[in-house]
Amino acid sequence: MLQSVKKTFAGGRKKQGKSDAASHDAGNAAAAAAATGGIARAGSGKAASGGGANAGKAGGPHPPPGVANPTAPVRRDPNEVIAQANASPFAEPLPLFRDVGPQEKQALFIRKLHLCTYLFDFNDPMKNVKEKEIKRQTLLELVDYVNSGTGKFNEAVFEDITRMLEINLFRPLPPSAHEMSGSESFDPEEEEPTMEAAWPHLQIVYEFLLRYVVSNETDAKVAKRYVDQKFILKLLNLFDSEDPRERDYLKTILHRIYGKFMVHRPFIRKAINNIFYRFIYESERHNGVAELLEILGSIINGFALPLKEEHKLFLVRALIPLHKPKCVSMYHQQLSYCITQFVEKDPKLADLVLRGLLKFWPLTNSQKEVLFLGELEEILELTQAPEFQMVMTPLFQQVARCLSSSHFQVAERTLFLWNNDYIVTLVAQNRATILPLIFAALERNARSHWNQAVNGLTINVRKMFLEMDQALYDDCQRQFLEDEGRAADVEELRAATWQRLEEAAVAGGAGGPGVGLQSGMDVDRENRSQDYGNNLE
Repeated sequence: MLQSVKKTFAGGRKKQGKSDAASHDAGNAAAAAAATGGIARAGSGKAASGGGANAGKAGGPHPPPGVANPTAPVRRDPNEVIAQANASPFAEPLPLFRDVGPQEKQALFIRKLHLCTYLFDFNDPMKNVKEKEIKRQTLLELVDYVNSGTGKFNEAVFEDITRMLEINLFRPLPPSAHEMSGSESFDPEEEEPTMEAAWPHLQIVYEFLLRYVVSNETDAKVAKRYVDQKFILKLLNLFDSEDPRERDYLKTILHRIYGKFMVHRPFIRKAINNIFYRFIYESERHNGVAELLEILGSIINGFALPLKEEHKLFLVRALIPLHKPKCVSMYHQQLSYCITQFVEKDPKLADLVLRGLLKFWPLTNSQKEVLFLGELEEILELTQAPEFQMVMTPLFQQVARCLSSSHFQVAERTLFLWNNDYIVTLVAQNRATILPLIFAALERNARSHWNQAVNGLTINVRKMFLEMDQALYDDCQRQFLEDEGRAADVEELRAATWQRLEEAAVAGGAGGPGVGLQSGMDVDRENRSQDYGNNLE
């Protein structure tokens, strides 16, 4: 049952009060004609109501109880009346635009907009088949009319357009499969998306909105009062739709709105920020993060230099923390593009970005670590020498941990950094600091890593450092052997300590265990002191 007809029908009943059934029918006929853009006025319903009342008065005395009055109209079920009013707009198809004169096209356009405000249940494919097809064809005609640019829209048309768009687009999104089942586990990569049943109509409505926004006949100064902040917020809420077709349309439309309505640009950026904040710090569930980041990538590309403080705060507070959620792989490509756009525009931000990346570096998720290493390479390609030197120590400490990873993809992706000529140049310029940080990891990989590909790549990197600076390489190797020797001595002392403890526990006797235990603790404390001194050196 359609909302517009409901309201009109209820209003007609309220005004007419105790009038007869004929006045009800007249009021609903006027409502149906108004819904299709007909010429019926609100006064016509009153006239019909008054006429019915007068006819009742002129009909003479009422018959006795139980005797039918032949002059009185037959009363009908209100639900039947509403159903007929509901179907009446589709009883006779509206003419095509090409069949009317230029002066009548604007009025016909409004009538077709009114017709398209009727909604249908697409969960039942056999219900209202004819009406659904009429609406679909009407929507296609509206798209063609807007695309043809036959006339400039006046303000009254903007109101009708906005109403049609809001009725069709802004709706509660259906719950996802895991919400329906009550399951706590949620993996967006494994879940099948819920496709929108009404897409045959929604797709054309989105196409209409897109053509309407980009049309030269749409005056942004007038349309901004209808495509306002409330409209944009409702549009942004639809980005959480599981249907990728809908999100793709929304992405294109929001980007066009951002380009055409300059007055809304700060609000759109702020609204997207708020979506990201809720996603990062509250829910970690949103279907449209990738599409929103894709829009932002284009927006960031157009930022003027020097960058505003607002834009730098957006980088620090929203983009960098987006590395935190577990499902980062769903949008990492778009996120990486946005980050690199910032560094490309202002290379001095490289230090800030790299430290932020290290802050959110994954500890137990190897696939996420591989993604981070790919992003690290892209950022390093845009990093200049001064910024590189500011962050190289903590950065290559993390690189050393990645080299030592037992997961071959992490170690392999880390070694691929040395395939990049620019990164090799940066490393060569600062080899005295970098090689001591990663030498131990390279040596252990070359000796004992289980994966042959990692073993071979490690040998190539070692050879590269040897050719860069053999004296430095020899010093690092000598230091590594000394550290290994000290570590072996410490391990031997620790083993001996535990052996004495075991012997003391077995021996027992008066004072025996206590003496043995105290001796072992003294030796272990001395070993720890030696380890601490070696680390300081």
